[in-house]
Amino acid sequence: MKKFVLAAVAVSTLSLAACDSAKENAAEDKAEAVREQGEATADAMEDKADTMDSTVDGVDSTAEQSMENKAEAVRENTEKKADAMEDKADATPQ
Repeated sequence: MKKFVLAAVAVSTLSLAACDSAKENAAEDKAEAVREQGEATADAMEDKADTMDSTVDGVDSTAEQSMENKAEAVRENTEKKADAMEDKADATPQ
């Protein structure tokens, strides 16, 4: 019985140590908001790009392709920023 109690305490202690702090959770929430905003911006840019080429021939116009490339760059940059924010939050001592 004593071994069982000690094992349970050890597991509980390890479980608590693995929990994120409120500060870390807040930082990760901010990172998620950055990610979502970047996605929304890129989606809006892609929607605008779709209106730049009225010909349905499977070939993007130069303007449409340029806007889609910019949307992809926004997506990539905000993803990197959000990842960096999360990494910083994970590295913060609890």
